[in-house]
Order: sequence, then structure tokens, then C-alpha cells
Amino acid sequence: MNDRLALPSLSADSRTRWEASLRLGFVARAGATILADRSHTGPLRMQKPLYPEDASVCHAVIVHPPGGVVGGDALDIGITAGDGAHALLTTPGSGKWYRANGRSSRQDVRIDVQDKASVEWLPQETLFYREAEVEMTHEVTLAANARYIGSEVLCFGRTASGETFDSGTIKQTTRIRREGKLVWHEQGEIDGAGPGMHSPFGLGGHTVCATFIACGATLDASQMRQLREEIDVHGRCGATQLPQLVVVRHLGRSSEAARAVMVAAWRRLRPVLLGRDAVIPRLWHT
Repeated sequence: MNDRLALPSLSADSRTRWEASLRLGFVARAGATILADRSHTGPLRMQKPLYPEDASVCHAVIVHPPGGVVGGDALDIGITAGDGAHALLTTPGSGKWYRANGRSSRQDVRIDVQDKASVEWLPQETLFYREAEVEMTHEVTLAANARYIGSEVLCFGRTASGETFDSGTIKQTTRIRREGKLVWHEQGEIDGAGPGMHSPFGLGGHTVCATFIACGATLDASQMRQLREEIDVHGRCGATQLPQLVVVRHLGRSSEAARAVMVAAWRRLRPVLLGRDAVIPRLWHT
């Protein structure tokens, strides 16, 4: 395994912010998925590879040691799954994005899934504090026979502390390409002081939104009905079958309910797409 460490630059521009990057490369060898390459700069790490299922699926936990992202910080994550590899990536807890303090912050994620490989991107919820200024991009590139599952839970404001997200801006772009062809493109912006927080065409007064995407899955009418029945018990939800993917949505006011929707979708879709039952990472319960 190639494990390289580079210290962050201490230039005048970077002394008041962190620019962190993480690169992970997974390969399949003799029926096992191996972490063959790992490099990072700044405060972004991966814990040791875990195999709670079997050797063919590598679970990786991405850690941001500062515990939160402040204005001016930039996180850059690159994941590659080589032919036949299977990686599941998650986080040990919620991601926190603090107030901007005059500088915006960003996160860029790029995932390359090669022939007959699989990647599951399942971070825990993301919490945006009041006055956060954040830009996030998520780019997935799939080979013809590659498979991808992605989940996100976005929470606007610390509602448990009585804080509302009435100031700040979150910009987000997600793209998924298969063999170079765009199969999913979503771009949005939420302005805490704008109408989108309360408009029926935006969050409609909700403080939590969640999205689950399974790329490569096709459900029949009976399976779609079962999926909708399982997620509907958790509030305002929807599931859509598109030509190359299944999308599940949720709007609500509880991160716990949103997570329950994502887990229900994962349990239903993972066996269809990957031929495996969903094995909940142990750290989700800690």
C-alpha cells in the first residue's frame, strides 16, 4: 500500500484556513478488495480498512479531525475503485459547517468506479450552521458495468438548539456519468434569507432534506411499491425509477427520520443492485 503524508502549506493565505485533500484507491485481488493507495494533505484521514462483511467489501471511514469546517476551509476527496473492487465509505459522525466569518468553504468529491466495481458513498448527516457559506460538488464517473449507491442527509440550522438557518447560502452540484454520458445532473442553491426555505418549490418550511441514489438498479412494479411503503412511514417521501437509476427523496424536520428513510432505501436497493444485504456500520450506532 502506498501511504503518503504531506504537510499543509503555511503560506500567508493558508494560515487562517485548512486546505485538506484525501485520495483513496481500491483494487480487487484474489477475491478481496484492498486499499492500494492512500494519500492526504491537511486534516483529512481514513481510518484503517474494515471488513465487517467479508474480504470482498472494504469499509472505509473518512475522518476530518477538526470536527467541523469553518469559513475558508476546502476539502477535496478523490476515490477510485479499480476493476471488480467494492468499497463502502462513511463518516464517524455528522459533518458540521460553521458560520462563514467572511469566507466561503467548499467540498469537492470525485468518485471513479471502474469495470464491474462498486462504490457506496454513505456519509452521516451534514449540518449547516446559521450564516454558513458553502459550495459542494459531487462527481461520479462509472464504467459500463459499474455500480454506485450514494446517500446524503442535509440539515439546515441547529434546530435542537433553537437556531434557524435564516442567513447563509448552500450551493450544491451533483453529476453522475456512465461511459461519459450524463445520467444524473442536479444543481441547487438554498439562501437562508431567501424564499427557497419556505417555498413549496424549495424546502417548504422543512429543515432537513435527504437524497438516496442507486445507479444501475432497476425495480419492477412490485419492488417499487414495497420501497414506497417502507419509506412512507417516515413522513414526506418519494421514490422514482429512472432509466439507469432509482432516486429516493425525503423532506422533514428530523435527521433521525431522514436517516431512517435512507437506511430503508438502502436495505431495499442494495440486494437488488449489489446482491448483498445491507450491513449497518457499527459506528452508526455509537
